[in-house]
Amino acid sequence: MKKMKRKLIIPATVVLLGVIFACSKKFLDKPPLGTLNPQVMATEKGVQGLLIGAYSLVDGEGASGDGFASGASNWIFGGVTSDDAYKGSDPTDVAEAAPMEQWVSLTATNSAVPQKWNVCYSGSQRCNDVLRTLAIATGISAGKAAAITAQAKFLRAFYHFELKKIFNNIIFADETVDPTNLNVTNTVDAWPKIEADLTAAIPDLPDTWPGEPGRANKWAAKALLAKVYMFQKKFTSAYPILTDVIANGKSSAGAKYGLNDHFFSNFNPAQKNSKESVFAAQTSVKDNSSVDWGGDPNGNYGDILNFPYTGGPGACCGFDNPTQDLANAFKTDATGLPLLDTWFQGSNVSAESGASYAGNLDPRIDWTMGRPGIPYLDWGPHQGLTWIRNPVNDGNKSPIKNVYANSQKDAFTDVGSSYWGPTELVANNVNIIRFSDVILWAAECEAEAGQLTAAKDHVNQVRSRMKDHPEAWVKTGNYDAANSIYSTGTDAATYNIGLYTSFPDQDYARKAIRFERRLELAMEGQRFFDLVRWGIAAATINAYIAREKSFRPLKSTANFTAGKNEYMPIPQGEIDNMNQDGTERLKQNPGY
Repeated sequence: MKKMKRKLIIPATVVLLGVIFACSKKFLDKPPLGTLNPQVMATEKGVQGLLIGAYSLVDGEGASGDGFASGASNWIFGGVTSDDAYKGSDPTDVAEAAPMEQWVSLTATNSAVPQKWNVCYSGSQRCNDVLRTLAIATGISAGKAAAITAQAKFLRAFYHFELKKIFNNIIFADETVDPTNLNVTNTVDAWPKIEADLTAAIPDLPDTWPGEPGRANKWAAKALLAKVYMFQKKFTSAYPILTDVIANGKSSAGAKYGLNDHFFSNFNPAQKNSKESVFAAQTSVKDNSSVDWGGDPNGNYGDILNFPYTGGPGACCGFDNPTQDLANAFKTDATGLPLLDTWFQGSNVSAESGASYAGNLDPRIDWTMGRPGIPYLDWGPHQGLTWIRNPVNDGNKSPIKNVYANSQKDAFTDVGSSYWGPTELVANNVNIIRFSDVILWAAECEAEAGQLTAAKDHVNQVRSRMKDHPEAWVKTGNYDAANSIYSTGTDAATYNIGLYTSFPDQDYARKAIRFERRLELAMEGQRFFDLVRWGIAAATINAYIAREKSFRPLKSTANFTAGKNEYMPIPQGEIDNMNQDGTERLKQNPGY
């Protein structure tokens, strides 16, 4: 949905609105900066333009105060914070992200922390602009007005959900909150209002959006509502929604939801908005939105740092490197099942030195990370340490789910700008919810309800995608970028993936489902938030730190504090702004 992401090429009347409702540093305070009356926008064209502006921040970029930490992939807040990823590059490069890996040095004045806060509240306020302007608009049919309202409420719920899972204690800023009404605090739980927005949106969203696959449809809203319930452990509320989405849901483009035959189709710019895409941040290139460094392009700007340091795709910078622990998690036994309790024992997978693991591996590993000597799409074998900027901290592996194929360069990269644009601005959507995510949520609900056979079947459904399509395993031959498959060659490693025959008890079911989520969704910014909602973040992350602190300098003093580090600190600048008149509207999170 190309127009949905165009931040610069939009109707002239919408550009003028930027003069009316420009965002200030105070996230709830958006004072008028011009004299144009908002009623100029009170037409169908104007309101639709405002709605496009609200959608445009789903990718996490395009608002005052955004940055590398605000991207839709949550690679810092959801990946580097967990056992999935190292920050990457040198410790002093984007140094504000290093505390996300160490925890002990994280403070409320860290400059990365406000980036997501700023973008999500800007997105919410854009949704409020839609609703306020729609209320005074004329010439819009009741049906169109209902659909516009539903989309604005869906997006507002999405932005607040992002805030909630990162900061927990947030202000829910609806259309009643403006510079004249600041009677708000972050001591009131936002979950009920997020639920209310989604519940209100669902009936008025269509099943599909022909020709506009990036818009949120009814099924995306149901899936997001189920996710909201999952984060609150409301399994009995989430489950019927999930079973409905699984049985009847379809993408905005009209395809019945299903798993793509080829796993990497989910990360291929040539195959985006597929039947597995429930909701995604839309990206585009060569649309006149791209400018030189310092501008606001639409080509997955949030992940622009996350390429090999030298050689291969991109031109910089070696961030977001998969951890050794994550690589080890892809070990499998003789039956092809994961080593749920012992994955970290024995030889390391693709070790930096010493003996490397020679056993079986889940084939998803080489679609999840670049490993030394293994084909890296059609860029040739991954070059190991040569492609890593700071191996002692970053290991010897590279991200791949955000990467484009060599044969896709220029077609899906931005040839219209200089500096990093031609190599690192990519028209590759960022998955926010995909269908395998939904299936594994259903498995969680079933496990909690004691329906262990059903839970096992849903986990096996996800695993079967790779087991049943060995032609889609990474091979030593030619890579077919159009179809996310190697068309020739032999398996690049000893792959073996099997199915569970049973879940003998509830504890085993939980462990297997949680492990499956790690494998299936690795490097997609989900891991940390899963650990928090499961209540195992401190135990898991500190055990991981203990395994790595002897050989990773950044880990040597790292420690995760339970009851504190599950959430980011409220940005100190926002507390100062909101409380400057002596009224405490924003209260700092515990421990900071």
